[in-house]
Order: sequence, then C-alpha cells, then structure tokens
Amino acid sequence: MIEALKQLSPEIYGSISDSEKVELDGLLYIFQRLPKGIEECRFIKLISREGFEDTHFTPIIPSKRRRNAYRIDKDEMYVEMTRGRSDIYDILTHLTFMYIEAEKIRKNSENHRGEKRREWLALENIINQEEESTESKREVAYTYLSTLLGRTYEETVKAYKRFEKDKEVHSLFHITYWLGKLSTIEETEHKDREIAFSGTLRDMIGHHLYGEQWAKAIRDTLMELDLLHRPLHVISANLHSVMNSLYGEAVLKPKTSKKSTDDLFQQLSLPQNKGLRQKVELYARRNGMLQIDDTSGTNISVQIFDLAKIKQVPSHLDWPTAFEKDNAPVLIVMDYAFGEQAYETMDELLRPIKKGNERINIPICSVNIMGKAGILEGGKGDLMVPTAHVFEGTADNYPLENDLTKADFEGHGLLVCEGPMVTVLGTSLQNKDILRYFLRSSWNAIGLEMEGAHYQKAIQSASKIRRSIDPDVKVRYAYYGSDNPLKTGSTLASGSLGLDGVTPTYLITKLFLNKILKQKK
Repeated sequence: MIEALKQLSPEIYGSISDSEKVELDGLLYIFQRLPKGIEECRFIKLISREGFEDTHFTPIIPSKRRRNAYRIDKDEMYVEMTRGRSDIYDILTHLTFMYIEAEKIRKNSENHRGEKRREWLALENIINQEEESTESKREVAYTYLSTLLGRTYEETVKAYKRFEKDKEVHSLFHITYWLGKLSTIEETEHKDREIAFSGTLRDMIGHHLYGEQWAKAIRDTLMELDLLHRPLHVISANLHSVMNSLYGEAVLKPKTSKKSTDDLFQQLSLPQNKGLRQKVELYARRNGMLQIDDTSGTNISVQIFDLAKIKQVPSHLDWPTAFEKDNAPVLIVMDYAFGEQAYETMDELLRPIKKGNERINIPICSVNIMGKAGILEGGKGDLMVPTAHVFEGTADNYPLENDLTKADFEGHGLLVCEGPMVTVLGTSLQNKDILRYFLRSSWNAIGLEMEGAHYQKAIQSASKIRRSIDPDVKVRYAYYGSDNPLKTGSTLASGSLGLDGVTPTYLITKLFLNKILKQKK
C-alpha cells in the first residue's frame, strides 16, 4: 500500500514522494480527520458498531470527520467504520500516508551510522518538558524540529502554528516525536505497526444496517407528526443554512435592519457569534423545526421543517401568499453523507413503508443535493451545476435532468460551471494526471466530489425501478468549490474555505427553497 500510494502521489499529499521533506499540510489534513492520539498507537483495529458506546471508554471524535474511536490502552485504538467502503478507503489512505511520513522522520533522525542525531535526543527532552517551554526555548526547538522534518525554519514555524490552532490535534512536536518513535521501534526492535479489521466489520461491509435504522427514525417521526400526506422535500446540506434562511431574519432583523440578508448570513457564520446562532436555533425549534440527532451510527443528524408553522415569512424568499390546505411543504434536511454512505441513507429513506399488507409510498416531491467539491476550472467558492455523475473506477454513469441550470446562478459575481462531475472513490486518491484526463478529455468534467453518483443511483432506483416515489420527482444538484486540486496550494490540505463559503452556500439554499415553494404537489 505504501508503494502504491507513493506511485499514485495524490495531489492532496503534496511532497509525499520526496524522500526527505515531510509533507506538513498533508499531516495536518489527516490528523484533523484521524482520532487524537492515533500516532501513539502501534495497533489500530477497524470495527463496526460493536457496543463500545455503552462502555466506560470515552469516544474520540475527530474535528473534521465524524467517526467514533476508542483508546483501548496505550498501544491500541479501535475506530468505528459505519459509513461504508468510502470510510474505509479514507482512513486507510490517511494511515498509509502517516506511515510514509513517519519513515521520513525516522531517517532524518539518524546519522549515516544509524545512530540518533542530537536533534532527536533534544526533541525527546522537549516532549518530556513541553508544558514548561518558553518562547526562547521554543525557537531552539523549532530549529531541531526543522531538521527532523526536512523543512526550513520558516516552514516549520508556520506549520506549528497551524497545528496549534486546532485544539483537537496534538502539537507538531508531539506528532513528530511519536511518528518517529514508533517507526524506530519497528525498524530496530521489529515490533510491527498493525492495522486489522474485526470479523463483524468484514461481515457488515455492503449491508445497510445503519442506514436502515437512520431512515426508520425519520419515517417514524413523520408518521407521529402526521406529515406523510404532505409534500416532502429532501435536502442534503449542512445543518445551518436552511434554518438560518427560514428563521434568521425573524430573530435578528431588529438588530440588523440596515444590513442585507447576505450580511446577516455572514454575521451568523462568524465563529465568535455562537450566541446568535443559538438564538436562531431556539426560535426555530419553537416555530416548526424538529431536530433528530442520530443514534444509529451514521453520524447524520436530520432537521424536519413544517413550513405551515412559519410565522414571519422571510423577505428574501418567494413565499406564496398562502398555502393550499395540506399542501404546505415539509423539508427533511439531512447533514452531509460521506461517499458510499449517500446511497445507503438515500436508498433506505426512499423505500416504501410497510404497514401490515399495505405499502405506503412516501410523497417525496424533490431531492436537493448541495455539496462541497473540488473544482477543475475556477477557485474556492465558485459554483458547479452537474448534468451527469461519472463514477470513477467503474462503468457506472448517471445522466440526470437537473432542475437547476447555470442561468439560475448567474448575476451573483461567482464563476458558474455546468457539465459532468466525477464521483471519486476518495479525496486522497486523485493526482494531476487523473484530474487533467477528466478535465481535458471528452468527459469535459467540471469537478469532483464523493456522493453524487451514490445519491443518483438511489433516486433512480426508487423512481424508475421500484416506483416507491414519483417517477417525475424533481432532482436538484449544486456544488461550490472547496478547493482546486489542479492548483498548487489550493488543495483541501491548504485549509478550509472559511467565510468564502458563505455566499455560495446561502445562494444554493435560496434557490432550493424558492424552487420548492413554487413546486406544485
């Protein structure tokens, strides 16, 4: 796997092929998505949901990838894989990259006789006294660290500060030491680092256990609220933009009367304005929103919005004068799925309900998919409107009649691309040769993402084959660029979108809501 990943040399892992330079942006990227402390563990076991949530073990949840992990002892960590094969591809590529960089650190820590350099011994001493270090001592430490990382002093300081900002990962000193230490132990003491799969996980791969439980909780809630006779609209997005679009103005307008709704959404997106977001959420829960927090293991929470209960109509939306009786839309907003998990969850959600011998089709009127994607022409925050999903590594292609077009987005100051998009097996498996092929060949792909083909497969199956939803169900897909993997320094490892994502997120949300409000039952 190490040799294969080196040969592939994915763009997101930058200098992975350099034998001396440790890829610092790539390391931060993976450690934001791996459980904290995994660099200290020789044994990593990938498991399904096997009862550890009911033990005394404290779950470790990475800041950028929602999966539970459990530190069994100082040497072993169990990591739950509940989101299908995409989850497994993801963690295996991250771990393989981690081991490649660990080997670089070990080699940089040794002289030509295989003896540990004084920089390594100094780092070991620093780790033991890390809490007591002063700024002057830290500058000396940066110098030692730069040697072990094969990087300049400036690059090392910059990377250290990026690691320090994220409190969910250990410091760069800590990570460098433990990666180098375990690699050295394996080399000198022949104590291997191991990744194993539990028997239960091997049995569960490809099954829909978690998606089935997740969908049942949603359907049960709809039945309990007597909403199954109303037009239902599914939105796959984040858990803030729809809520803020519907209720933000009602809650915050008195204080922001001179500001546009765009300014209002910018304010709600600022990290320091947590209190404002909590006000909107509290108001939403009292006026037609119900949140279903996941307990199944999918890590996908859901919000249900009854638009008949909206008291103050948002001025920025094309709200009808009044809804016909029993025709007020109900929104089912699901948080982002991960790769193949999109098929599992959507397939289960669109299944008919069996009540005795009776089959009840769910009145789904539209499915609206918003996502972040790698854009191949343009930059962060620009828009992509797919006309088809091409599934990488397979012969599966999914043309679609997108109810959104490029024209819907024009006039907002953002670049808008329209065309096929590639659904990739994982974010960490793309290099420039693959990406340029999809861009410049007859595919004319505009971007890459991980869920589109999986969602469309479930929608087509339900609408065209099983007939469990209307064959003419409206489908809407829109993505905004989280990165451009063909531009050096613009991959996902370069950092998050920040406030650059606010405008495209709320523009897509507004178009979804206006299309839903105008749609006939």
